[in-house]
Amino acid sequence: MSKRPKGSGRKVCFSLVHQYIQHFNEKAGNKSAAIRRRSKIPGVIITQYTLNIPEGKSVPDFKRKVNQVNVQEGKLGVFKALVTAEPKPQVTWKRVRGSISDKQKYQTKYDDSTGEYILEVRAVTGEDEDTYKCIAVNDYGKAICSTTLNVTDHVTDPSDFRKMLRKTNSNIFEENQTEKTKERDERYRDTLQRDYDGLGTTDMHLMHLKMEERQRALKYQKGMSPPDEEILMKNGLINGGNATDAENLTIPNLDFVVKLQEAITEEKDTALFECVLTHPLPEITWMSKGNVLEDGEKYKITVSDHKMIHRLQIQNCSDEDKGDYSAVAGNASCTAPLDVEADLKAAGKKKTEGAGIDLEEVVRQQQKKNQEEMEMILEAVKAKHDAGELTEQKTLTTYGEDGEIISLTGPVQYSGSDVHDANDNSNIITSMLNVLSPSTGEKSDVTEDSDAGNQMEEETANAGQDGANACDDVNTLFCADGANACDDVNTLKKKKYDSLFNEDSENEEVTGFATQPRRKRIGPLIEDKVIDPGVQFIWGLSDINAIIGENAELTCKLSKEDCEGVWFRDGVQIITDDTFIISKEGAIHKLFIMKCQEEYSGKYRFEADNRKTEATVNVKDPPRFDPEDLSAFTEPLRIKVGHNAVFKLNFLGFEPIKIQWYREGEELHDDASSTRIEKATNHSRLLLSRCQRRDSGEIKIKLKNEHGTTEAITQLIVLDKPTTPLGPAEITLSSATCIEFKWRPPKDDGGSPVINYIMERQQIGRNTWKKIGEIPGVPFYRDTDVDRGRKYCYRIRALTSEGVSEVMETEDLQAGILAFPSAPAPPKVVSAFDDCINLTWTAPSNTGGSQILGYIVEKRKKGSNLWTVVNASNEPIKEKKCSVKDVVTGMEYEFRVLAVNLSGPGEFSNPCDFVFARDPKKPPGKVIGLKVAETSYNHFVLTWTKPQDKPDIQDEAKGYFVEIRNAQCLEWSRIFTITTTYTAKGLRAMDMYWVRVIATNDGGEGEIEELPNYVLAMPPLVRPKFTNKKMKTFMVVRAGNSVRVTINFEASPPPDIMWLKDNGPVPKRVTVSNSDGASQMLIPLSERSDSGIYSILVKNLAGQETFSTEVRVTDDPKPPGPVEIEENVPGTVQVTWQPSPDEKLDDRLHYTISKLDSTKHTWTTVADRLFNNKFTVCNIMHGREYHFRVYAKNDMGVSAPSESATWAVGKKKEKLSLILPNREEPDLRCAPDFIVPLKLHAAPKGYECYMSCAVTGNPKPRITWYRNHVCLNTDTNYYISNTCGVCSMLILSVGPKDVGKYTVTAENTVGRSECSTMLSVRE
Repeated sequence: MSKRPKGSGRKVCFSLVHQYIQHFNEKAGNKSAAIRRRSKIPGVIITQYTLNIPEGKSVPDFKRKVNQVNVQEGKLGVFKALVTAEPKPQVTWKRVRGSISDKQKYQTKYDDSTGEYILEVRAVTGEDEDTYKCIAVNDYGKAICSTTLNVTDHVTDPSDFRKMLRKTNSNIFEENQTEKTKERDERYRDTLQRDYDGLGTTDMHLMHLKMEERQRALKYQKGMSPPDEEILMKNGLINGGNATDAENLTIPNLDFVVKLQEAITEEKDTALFECVLTHPLPEITWMSKGNVLEDGEKYKITVSDHKMIHRLQIQNCSDEDKGDYSAVAGNASCTAPLDVEADLKAAGKKKTEGAGIDLEEVVRQQQKKNQEEMEMILEAVKAKHDAGELTEQKTLTTYGEDGEIISLTGPVQYSGSDVHDANDNSNIITSMLNVLSPSTGEKSDVTEDSDAGNQMEEETANAGQDGANACDDVNTLFCADGANACDDVNTLKKKKYDSLFNEDSENEEVTGFATQPRRKRIGPLIEDKVIDPGVQFIWGLSDINAIIGENAELTCKLSKEDCEGVWFRDGVQIITDDTFIISKEGAIHKLFIMKCQEEYSGKYRFEADNRKTEATVNVKDPPRFDPEDLSAFTEPLRIKVGHNAVFKLNFLGFEPIKIQWYREGEELHDDASSTRIEKATNHSRLLLSRCQRRDSGEIKIKLKNEHGTTEAITQLIVLDKPTTPLGPAEITLSSATCIEFKWRPPKDDGGSPVINYIMERQQIGRNTWKKIGEIPGVPFYRDTDVDRGRKYCYRIRALTSEGVSEVMETEDLQAGILAFPSAPAPPKVVSAFDDCINLTWTAPSNTGGSQILGYIVEKRKKGSNLWTVVNASNEPIKEKKCSVKDVVTGMEYEFRVLAVNLSGPGEFSNPCDFVFARDPKKPPGKVIGLKVAETSYNHFVLTWTKPQDKPDIQDEAKGYFVEIRNAQCLEWSRIFTITTTYTAKGLRAMDMYWVRVIATNDGGEGEIEELPNYVLAMPPLVRPKFTNKKMKTFMVVRAGNSVRVTINFEASPPPDIMWLKDNGPVPKRVTVSNSDGASQMLIPLSERSDSGIYSILVKNLAGQETFSTEVRVTDDPKPPGPVEIEENVPGTVQVTWQPSPDEKLDDRLHYTISKLDSTKHTWTTVADRLFNNKFTVCNIMHGREYHFRVYAKNDMGVSAPSESATWAVGKKKEKLSLILPNREEPDLRCAPDFIVPLKLHAAPKGYECYMSCAVTGNPKPRITWYRNHVCLNTDTNYYISNTCGVCSMLILSVGPKDVGKYTVTAENTVGRSECSTMLSVRE
């Protein structure tokens, strides 16, 4: 295995707290939410909220570090901070392990003269010694600076000698530190601070605790004083092994089988969080709002016997307890919120707590899974050995259940092949596999002998290389990816911090992940075989707190049932006697301690097959009550008012015991007048003298000593006569024959229930009171002995077992007069059959002041004037419904009803609608083909097809209910129609509406048919489309005239219209007018600068459409300059001229050349559409005179001509003579040569492009045109000519496809030549 480069690999966290913070930041996304940077002031952390800070603004920063304060106890402590920022920051102060909410003790100030923020701590005590933070925040970031407050004790009381002694010992220890240790600690703190700066936190208290324990363990590994074994066991470094196991210092990689779940509770109630781990762990860390929670009165932290279930119970929850709570175990963590409501019913929530499942069953399944996976690993190792692939003796170290170290000694050189279920096994390998040298004899690595490490020889270099190879093979066996095993977090931490805490660590070379110190081998290698790892602990012992006089139990479980073990207490073997009872149930071993005494405290150890597990038993004597006395105390105490209440309770426990009595949560103190508290060593007595009714409530006694706290609660009930019944009396019924009324019971019944009420009555106008007598204890009375219209007054007293209350007198209550009820609403037909019609109705709005005794129903046939009574007048119907059975099948009936009260019958209601006496119809089916036929901004039209008529299933529909609901409203509006179309009007434009249709008939309503999508109140979407029949893409306008472009279109909804010029905004002088279906662009007075391509963009929800037109603003061109003629080739002349002044203003300006021959009297056009300033004219005859004219042309017209001077070549007449040559004829052949090359062309899109060049050569060369190396001679889109050596090509309409490189080649028998140019197209 190759050595890993320093600093390579993934980022490693060096403690559990560090890993938790990193995991929390990654989950919460804080890395992208802020930018953390260093300050120039040491110890200051700056967090920048935004990437770019405006000019003149800044993030808060400290000008100097906040001063450390050393103050004597009882004095004033002052912190001062000087902060700079723009805008001015908000500065707050906080404590790490406490609160500064006490305004009298902690006062914050701001000094305007110095600009300092001040925190004053008044009357400093030892509890104020802490780390304090100053936090400055503004809109762009925050800065945090930490400092400490050290309290110097001024001991004047001898009782404080213990505190002074602790301080003295601490000072002596600090003075004895060497300079080397101080320097090493300083380097350690600097490195720790840098790591915290990277994480963005300054709360280093937990990290200091972890790293101090880690430092002591590493010092022990390098030969320094051994660390406290309890510290190693607390952090999961060792458990049950000997001292050599501490060298591994590997923390198991735990995970959560059951994570925390959200908890919901009420105020002043409890909340519970539960989680289950994959492996046993004695203790996990509970956190909330960045603080570590500790077990106490507020938080109850418990762990199960098998160390896998951990619970956090929050007492007396309040709104301040809301937030996230986290459980941290090793490198794993989980978080869940707590919600505290004042009233769960009002909030519509239900209380939830815990995991909501059987956690014990989950633990049993997980333990079984762990055992199976361990057995699979052992079988895989043996299988490798049996295959002959283990050749060298090595030691494989891993962690089993409850954190104990399991070492397998045997050959471990593997072939690298895959092992079945290796991926499953890798989940329980919670630490790296340490490759160690074999020990002598047949002992395994984990033995009780602490000198086993001295019996090893130092390994050679080859052995180290073999160990690296073995590491690779082991990774192949146990891990899905062997390389990952060598990245173990603990090993990298060890490499990183050995250099900080150990001076000699720089000279040590660490290869791979094996960081064990080299040992000497003093014996031969063990035979090439796998040694059985022996018995393993399924779970180990756990620390317990026992109570004096009660029994205690220690339990552990082994992996085998046939293994015996030995128990020890403080190193002395335990045998079964009256005090200790040892039992074994299969693989479970138990030790019972009978009637624990204080001397039974100590460390208990169980050993089996060279394995051991330890636990501490603390025998405590907390305060406790006798069960019989406690049961009698908790019974409520009832006494009469004015009597004394005595509470006495016996207890026992370690002295001294603090005794406190409470009444309704308020502590009671000894008061000679009413409260006397007697305190003794084994009992306490509370006397409350002359108790009153207000003294009733909860009585609590609380006992506390240094071993624990307990309390007992009872109730005090002071009995008295009831208070006056509460009025006023409420009349429930008043008629001519009776009065009914009710009242409220007494506010305080005196501790006893009301037995009866004593009633008296007086008729208004008389002086005498009539005794009615006692009525049952219900606050209600019905008086039937009344006269119509008379008024009465009543006296009411409440009677209990303790006496009679004061009298309550009612107001005048009047008996009713004759008042008849009003007419009920018309009855409704619920259902109709051949022989029965069911009716229902509502009570009348006015009952006449008395109770409704019943109703009378009448019926009438259609076409008849006679009403007949359904029920007899002396037998009114009590309920508001009736079944009329005296009907004839097929006939139509109508019904009416009247109400009867104590005064008599009232008026009849209006009759209901006629109804047939026949069996009900089946409701219709669902309408078919519901769709939207038309939409607009204020209405839409629905159409559908009526449902089918299916006998015995669904009948024909008689009408339809159309229900419409706006998307912003929850209520449906219903409209009835008998047609299969409906027009919804009065809609709001662009609103969304949901629509459904229900068919109905006499049998009821059918199924609902609803449109799958909402209807948008707007016309159908129409993609913009231009409607102009002839749209001009090119316009020529004389300068000074107006330019008007009108575009007609159709689109729905109305589109957004935008005009552009050359892909940019139109000038301000351009006027754009939009209307429905048209848009116009107007330039009142055009200029040449207005030339360009004008585009219109029409866009709506359905899409967009564009149209472009080119506007050319120009004028008649000016004539070209002087014309010159030159003869370069016999028979041809070259005509050149000066450009027209308008050529630079008009890129479409071109030239035309006309020729006048002396033998002819007419001008002929020689060339047209020339964009250059020269042209070669051919077929020039000698002896003739020529005149040339050059015209400038543009889109507006032709300029005046520019004429050339007369050009002529005289014809010389010579005497014909014949001279015979004396030599051979000369060779006149020559290779092709371009005397006039092609020029660069940039033509507008859609215009013509003319290219020309001149070439000479003998014999006449063959001309070929190419575009991008493609021959164009056969392409009909290009007009190519070759006249007397002038080669030309015309492109009628230039487009993007014509852009490229154009080449002309001339080739004859003598040679070849070519000429090239580039053509670009302007938009």
